[in-house]
Amino acid sequence: MERSLELWQSIHGNAFKGAKALVTGGAGFIGSHIAAALARLGATVVALDDLSGGGTGNFDGLGPIEFVRGSILDERLLEKHVAGCRYVFHQAALGSVPGSVREPRRYYEVNVTGTMHMLEAARAAGVERVMFAASASAYGSSEVLPKVESMAPEPISPYASSKVAGEAFLRAYSACYPLDTAPLRYFNIFGPRQNANSAYAAAIAAFATAALSGRNPTIYGDGEQSRDFTHVDNVVHANLLAARSAKPIQGEVINVACGQRVTVNELVAEVISFCDDSSLRATHAPERAGDVRHSLADITRAKALLGYEPIVGFREGLAETLQWYAEQAERDAIRAS
Repeated sequence: MERSLELWQSIHGNAFKGAKALVTGGAGFIGSHIAAALARLGATVVALDDLSGGGTGNFDGLGPIEFVRGSILDERLLEKHVAGCRYVFHQAALGSVPGSVREPRRYYEVNVTGTMHMLEAARAAGVERVMFAASASAYGSSEVLPKVESMAPEPISPYASSKVAGEAFLRAYSACYPLDTAPLRYFNIFGPRQNANSAYAAAIAAFATAALSGRNPTIYGDGEQSRDFTHVDNVVHANLLAARSAKPIQGEVINVACGQRVTVNELVAEVISFCDDSSLRATHAPERAGDVRHSLADITRAKALLGYEPIVGFREGLAETLQWYAEQAERDAIRAS
C-alpha cells in the first residue's frame, strides 16, 4: 500500500534525484515511509536505526536503501554516515507518553542528547537542512483550539518536554550556524506498518489489532477526547516539501496534520464497522497520565511556508490502514498454521 512512484514524482518531480539523505529511525514506522519515498525519487538513502522500535522488514522491496544498525547516541557512527548528506530526516526517538512517564531519564538521553549529537554531526558535515519529528504534545492540555504554532509550549509529559527541547536546539543551530532546520510538529500519525505489538501502541494500531482479533478495543477515558489523526503519507509529503523549500525555514515550528478533529469514540466505531462483527464493543479503562484531552491543528503556516495540503484524508487513510492490518493478520495466521 505504498504510494506509487508516479504519484510521488507528480508532486516532487526530480527534486531528490542524486541527493544523499540520512534518515534516523529509518527502520521505524514514519522513518521507513520517508526512506522509501526518497529511494523511489532517486535519492541515495541511508537508514540508521537501533531496531528498538522498528525492523528492516519495514522497507523490504521498497527501493535501494542502505541500512545501518546503530544509535544516535553513537557520535562517531553519526559522523560517519552523515558525511556527504544533503539532508537529514531526524525521526529517531523514544515515542511513548506513558513510556516517558515511567522512564524520564532514558527519554531525555535519547530524545534530547541524541538530537544534539545529530545536529553536531550535521553541522560538521555541511548538511543543507535537517527535518525533525517534533510533536503536537508540545501544546499540552491547553483547551484552545485549533493549535497554532505561536502558542507557548506547555508540555505535560517527559516525552513532550523532550520534543520541545529538540525544537529549541534546532532553532538555536539555525541561528548560530549555516545549517537550516525544520521542526515539523506531527499530529497523531497512523498508517500501514505502525507497530501494534508495543505496550504503548498508537490508538489506531491498537484498536485495529484488537478488533481484527475479535477482542473488544480498550479506550482510555470516556472516548470523547479528540485527535487530528493524520495519515503517514501526509507526513512524508511535508518532510519532502520542507527539504526542498527554496527559502530557509530557520527552525520555525510547523504543524503537520489534516486540520480535522475526530473523537476516539468515532474512531472506534469506524474500526468496528470495518470488522463487521456485531459482537464487538468498546471497553473503557482509566485515563492515562500525560494524555491531552483535545488536539486539532491549524495548518495555515504549513500551507504558507511549504505549500502543504494533506494528500490523504482521514477516512481514506483509515480504510487503507485497516485493510493493511487485515491482510497482515491473514499473513500471520498462514505463517502460524
